[in-house]
Amino acid sequence: MTNYTDRRDFLKTSLLAAGSSVLPLGAHPDERLPVAAIITEYRHWSHADVIITKLLEGYDHDGGAGPNLRLAGMYVDQFPENDMARDLARKHSIPIFETIEDAITLGTGAVAVKGVLSIGEHGKYPYTPDTNQHMYPRRRFFDGIAATFLKCGQVVPVFNDKHLAYNWADAKHMYDTAQAMKMPFMAGSSIPVTWRIPPLELPRGCEIEEVAGLGYGDIEAYGFHTLEGVQCMVERRSGYETGVAAVETYQGRKAVEEAARQGLWSTELVEAALEAAPDRFPGRPSVEDYDRKDFAIFRVEYRDGLKATIIIANPAVQTFGFACKLQGEAKPRATEFELQRGAPFRHFGYLVDAVEPMIRTGKPSYPVERTLLTTGIIDAVMHSIAEGGRRIETPHLKIAYEPTDWAFAPGAPAEPVVPEGSWEHLQKARELRKQRGGV
Repeated sequence: MTNYTDRRDFLKTSLLAAGSSVLPLGAHPDERLPVAAIITEYRHWSHADVIITKLLEGYDHDGGAGPNLRLAGMYVDQFPENDMARDLARKHSIPIFETIEDAITLGTGAVAVKGVLSIGEHGKYPYTPDTNQHMYPRRRFFDGIAATFLKCGQVVPVFNDKHLAYNWADAKHMYDTAQAMKMPFMAGSSIPVTWRIPPLELPRGCEIEEVAGLGYGDIEAYGFHTLEGVQCMVERRSGYETGVAAVETYQGRKAVEEAARQGLWSTELVEAALEAAPDRFPGRPSVEDYDRKDFAIFRVEYRDGLKATIIIANPAVQTFGFACKLQGEAKPRATEFELQRGAPFRHFGYLVDAVEPMIRTGKPSYPVERTLLTTGIIDAVMHSIAEGGRRIETPHLKIAYEPTDWAFAPGAPAEPVVPEGSWEHLQKARELRKQRGGV
């Protein structure tokens, strides 16, 4: 189990690496800064749980040490039957407000927090009828946050969990608005900051010949995670990031086998990614898998000529993998993005540790342009799939940026724990009582 001192050392080291060692006037590194949370729903193991519960009950959800952020108020969009928000709000005396504005101002009429966490993941929201993209209200949340800042005449840093929006137009609107308002803005998933086994960070300025990424799960939601893992690696190549020129997809046995016969991707790289985490792969993808609706291959062509192949290989793959070939090297470099497979999902603790310095200093720990680009790629992927694999040119993804050297999680994840007295322990006890006929 990683202790508090280790985490603070990790955070301070990463702050220095990111060039954010100077704190704004009045911000002490051990001061718990107040933040507002704008949430779709807050239930067991939702993104709100694995992020916000760390502010309330510590990194391990057991009442121990946690981030130096203090939850001051919440806006919650939906309250499912297994809602946690109201019980935790009562337990920790946190107000739940009926509007986004009030959650940020705490009902005072002025911005009363140092940062905002927008968690638009999970909840009952519709899907687009043509592309099957989950229409989470991330733009609506962002627009409510921005409107509050404009009304109050004050801007504070904002973190947007996962991809910016389900469609490119909304994502670009959010990015452009943040730029115009000079709003410190970060986004993305926990994949770039989680454990890498074996640990792998590509050298800045390296020449990458080709890339393969492996993923699993829902094509949009987990395909985005896979893309973020690939992107946090390839952005370090020579010339840094300049954007994506086109996206093409392959689904179904006929399309996949034909693409494989044409040699559109390196089987050596795919095998290297598989071998990076042999315990996470019950087998190898089979031809029978190709006809599954949740099996898909994305081909991403970057503007500088680099090509990346992303395989969402259900059911054989159970993790996120990466492999690449560097110019002049005989063997591929490969790693697995490892997650803690159960509560308290400590990889989200490292995500919060990346967000905290931005709230403290006003400087993002890594570029939001990374997530703007991956948002645009997954949007193009979903349209390509809906149109039978059509190649989609992406001139709008001419997005250039330089990476930072923000650290990923050190070591390896500990076995998940269920501390006595934690929310998860309480939930398990309640479920057991229900099974026995109790309440």
